[in-house]
Amino acid sequence: MAKKHQPAAEKLDPATAAFNTAVFRLQAHPMFAPIFRRVSVIREDGNRCPPDGWAVVRSNGAIHAHSRRRATPEEWEHVLAHCLLHLGFGHLREHDKPILWNVACDLVVAGFLADLKIGRRPEGIETPAALPGASEEAIFKILCETGVPPELSGCGTAGPASPDMDVNAGKASSWYGDETWEQLLAQGLRDAVSAAVDVAGGLISSISQRGPTSTSLERARSWFLSYYPLLGALAGAFTLIEDAAICERMEIRVAAVDAEAREIYVNPRAQLSQMELRFVMAHELLHVSLRHQARRQGRDPYLWNVACDYVINGWLLEMTVGTAPKLGLLHDPDLAGLSAEAVYDLIVTDLRRYRKLMTLRGVGVGDILEGKKAAWWETGDGRALDDFYRQALSQGLLYHQEQNRGLLPAGLVEEINALAQPPIPWDVELAQWFDHRFPPREKRRTYARPSRRQSATPDIPRPRVQPLDDGTIRTFAVLLDTSGSMDRKILGKALGAIASYSAARDVERVRLIFCDASPYDQGYVRPEEIAAGLTVKGRGGTVLQPALDLLDRARDFPDTGPVLIITDGWCDPLRIRRDHAVLMPPGASLPFVPRGPVFWVR
Repeated sequence: MAKKHQPAAEKLDPATAAFNTAVFRLQAHPMFAPIFRRVSVIREDGNRCPPDGWAVVRSNGAIHAHSRRRATPEEWEHVLAHCLLHLGFGHLREHDKPILWNVACDLVVAGFLADLKIGRRPEGIETPAALPGASEEAIFKILCETGVPPELSGCGTAGPASPDMDVNAGKASSWYGDETWEQLLAQGLRDAVSAAVDVAGGLISSISQRGPTSTSLERARSWFLSYYPLLGALAGAFTLIEDAAICERMEIRVAAVDAEAREIYVNPRAQLSQMELRFVMAHELLHVSLRHQARRQGRDPYLWNVACDYVINGWLLEMTVGTAPKLGLLHDPDLAGLSAEAVYDLIVTDLRRYRKLMTLRGVGVGDILEGKKAAWWETGDGRALDDFYRQALSQGLLYHQEQNRGLLPAGLVEEINALAQPPIPWDVELAQWFDHRFPPREKRRTYARPSRRQSATPDIPRPRVQPLDDGTIRTFAVLLDTSGSMDRKILGKALGAIASYSAARDVERVRLIFCDASPYDQGYVRPEEIAAGLTVKGRGGTVLQPALDLLDRARDFPDTGPVLIITDGWCDPLRIRRDHAVLMPPGASLPFVPRGPVFWVR
């Protein structure tokens, strides 16, 4: 959690310094922090505070404080707490006798503050020796019958002749949540009790030392550590940052995660409940543990984030981990069972709709934060970090299943098990592609052409092993992007792998086409010629579709012949009818959705 610093009092006038100190203390107090995050304090000339008063609280959550009154921080702390309790107790509502109702509420708040001992009561604000009733309604009825005694008329913060509550200001904005003031006070009371227990146990020295903005979030983390082993190890490894100023600067509306820095950001103004915090934390932890950054592979960052959100949110709702935030959530039951890659392929067909969706960070931005440096999973330190995320999630799954902590979606378990395995190198995946399309031919021994004779028995012919001709045409085409943006090392690695795999699988001829501003058909070449080196033509623009059309018109190329496309992605969308695969450098992206596999040549 980001540390809050008390304002530098020596740079301000004494009145402002004392007021800011009181505000800082209430923001750090667990009981008042949830309400204080929702109110707005107005301390300027011309506000609604009377000249002889201290402060007035309005039903929209605005506290109008006297702009020039000199007081100690303890006195301001008492006054502001008085106003916050009016909100938390639900006092600001319409009443047939508002003056008497205001006095009754002031008496209850003054008695509560006397027992709570928050700050110091200023001179001119009285504290009743004993309340005439047990509740606001009971006191109000008594005052309606007997009137207001002089000794009970000065308990408010707006002066003896003015009410300190304004109920005609409308309701507070629900942009950050729809919790009532009573619910926020209840949350603060729970946090204060929890902090008091920590003080009694010796964990902290004072009740204000426990960060109020991280209390609920820390409780959510503690729940994962104690009751949800699947994500417990990951939850303990992240730093929790719940600072409104930082979140506003980073344009984080609800939450976001930084995998490299191992930080989870939660905007306190979102006013998430405890169950919502569990959901949000699990959401961000799954983003990291399922390697969504590394799996993006050149896709649009925001749309990929949206696709991952659809998958993760569906799993979390199925697992009932917390409750979904009331601000909105990306969830579509029709996408259940699909992987993030499959969902991405669906949503890119309707960019006008999906560009307007909101992640937990906001509209048009993803909650997976990315740095400006090289991808962390491709660096030496990043591999160690990536291994940590893999192991933490795999061990969490093992503990979760051993302790029977609840059922998990089959898709999530499959992804965790797949990520636990080391990634398959691109050349191995390419070899598997060749094996599927060019299986080894059956071989037999034949005397049709003896291969050799032994010197000891020169009269005895020795058979040779010859593959059977199964009647299939063993050839494929290679479309080589020879534009100036292509890396020569990538070309060399890809062509070398193609040549070696072709020779090992009895592919005698390969149709080779260079693709520049126009296609350069090289005809059929032997794999040995590709391995020996080629003179590449082009190094200009990139147009691949004419080469595909050339293959479709060619009479000497089979209709079922597959195509390998080597490109860096800087091309126009392609219409490919044939079986195909694409070889690309890491981080590149295609302007179309390929139907065949994509191999990332590293």
